[in-house]
Amino acid sequence: MDRALAVLSVDPALGTPIPASHPELREYADDVDDVRVIYYVTALRTVVVAYVEA
Repeated sequence: MDRALAVLSVDPALGTPIPASHPELREYADDVDDVRVIYYVTALRTVVVAYVEA
């Protein structure tokens, strides 16, 4: 999970947008660590994690 969060902190736009969600939720899957993260990015580019599946 640390790897996925480090990647998202560097580039939050890497995740795939989830359609019809508000705020715009994004999903990122890391195949190396087998982790799925659902998150959104604030106006100040802060990543707020909503869900983690390991």
